[in-house]
Amino acid sequence: APAAGAAPVAEVAGAGTTREQALAADPRVRIDTPNLSGSISLVGGRIDDVALKHYRETIDPTSPLIDVLSPAGTKAPYFADFGWLSDAGAPVKVPGPTTQWTAPADAAVSVGHPVTLTWDNGEGLVFERTVSVDDRYMFSITDKVKSTGDKAATVYPWSALSRHGTPETAGYYILHEGAIGVFGDDGLQEIKYKDLKDKQKIEPSRVAGGWIGFVDKYWASALIPEAKAKVQPRFAATAGVGGRPDVYQTLMLGDGLAVAPGASVSFETRLFAGAKEVAAVDGYADKFGIAKFDRLIDWGWFYFLTKPLFVLISWLHQHVGNFGIAILIVTVFIKGIFYPLASKSYDSMSKMKKVQPEMKELQAAYKDDRQKQQQALMELYKREKINPLSGCLPILIQIPVFFSLYKVLFVTIEMRQAPFYGWIHDLAAPDPTTVFNLFGLIPWTPPHLLMLGAWPLVMGVTMFVQMKLNPPPPDPTQKIMFDWMPVLFTFMLASMPAGLVIYWTWNNLLSIAQQSWIMKKNGVKIELFDNVRGMFGRRPPAAS
Repeated sequence: APAAGAAPVAEVAGAGTTREQALAADPRVRIDTPNLSGSISLVGGRIDDVALKHYRETIDPTSPLIDVLSPAGTKAPYFADFGWLSDAGAPVKVPGPTTQWTAPADAAVSVGHPVTLTWDNGEGLVFERTVSVDDRYMFSITDKVKSTGDKAATVYPWSALSRHGTPETAGYYILHEGAIGVFGDDGLQEIKYKDLKDKQKIEPSRVAGGWIGFVDKYWASALIPEAKAKVQPRFAATAGVGGRPDVYQTLMLGDGLAVAPGASVSFETRLFAGAKEVAAVDGYADKFGIAKFDRLIDWGWFYFLTKPLFVLISWLHQHVGNFGIAILIVTVFIKGIFYPLASKSYDSMSKMKKVQPEMKELQAAYKDDRQKQQQALMELYKREKINPLSGCLPILIQIPVFFSLYKVLFVTIEMRQAPFYGWIHDLAAPDPTTVFNLFGLIPWTPPHLLMLGAWPLVMGVTMFVQMKLNPPPPDPTQKIMFDWMPVLFTFMLASMPAGLVIYWTWNNLLSIAQQSWIMKKNGVKIELFDNVRGMFGRRPPAAS
């Protein structure tokens, strides 16, 4: 057994200094690739400085780059550690968080140019750490122990990701942010920070392969051990005391490796630290055979719809150059797929329109007997093969697709800061305008509740028009509900991604055109304006 059951946790004394000050405190080896910049601390041999060259905090091109990993001493330390634990029965000196490693002068880690760090324990063991990186977000860390003495030793490889302080999360129930891992037959495990803090420590069964890490909405870090190596994964949390922050860790401890005199052993661990780009994540899953690595992106329960929908939108984007236009084209595809069902629904509504005079006669005949009135109406519906709830069907059949598109817009980084046209500069963010300051004419920023933008208003109008194409429900309660539904949806979608609102608006327009054509084909008068006037006009006097 190893002398310690877990990886050591680095101290973060002096937290709150600037990033520049924290980086200047230790000697470092630069990281420079087409997608990443940063450095490795020679104190501890820790990868703790990784920034994304092509992602910024806002759409402002001068805003700060996104930092995936941050060194101890900053506001939110977040780093990857690697090392060895000694055997409890025959302990040897191993490197720790404060070990001073050495590296070649002016060394820099870049694509095709690894760097080897070295530390001699002075007791016959030399430790080497070779760090390489590809052109995206995957590091490869090979830890090697060479014996230069005459004594055998047993060492246990470990790796850990540590986050100091509880990270800010988007806070949406449809998105997982926190610890994550895949371990053999245990499958995918997702643990929120609060749950991890409450449970303190979770140890899945010892497995071969798998991966473990942390996920944010768009960024992630993950440790991937050698495919055939057996490891003990662990999720852990340590409550902060004395003003120190809580610490969250994901760790992996490997089996003991015997180092014979004059021999050497090594262990390789991969570290993903970057943006959750679908192509990159899927590529790593295929290239290295990493089980369920694509679940680093939270595709949700409707995985079978959400991911194919993204693939289709992404493919169209490559051809049309705009994700918004791609979404509009996908909407046309979806309408085509659901056309038979929608056509049947609209046919039923057209029949209902034709029997409106008979319905009014039945309502007048049984105005004092509600039960008989409903029975008579049901017989009429049955005879004419009418489904009175068919008006809801076009909306209901969209819900799974709507939710899947919501997930695509919400969780995929490809949609982040993707522009449309006009004032929509980020399809993944809500419409930034609001009617309550006359769409920016008044220099006042309303509270979040009053952020009712132009696109949500257009969506509400199109939904209102679509519903007014249908005959009003005979039940007064249902009629009130249908009248207020567009208003409710307008406010609901106001805070949702603009891309989703644009999809819903365009879908409504297609539905209006489709329904109008079917009604005309069936010889049914389109009484849109009559229905609208009926909302404000007086009711005709009851027959005597």
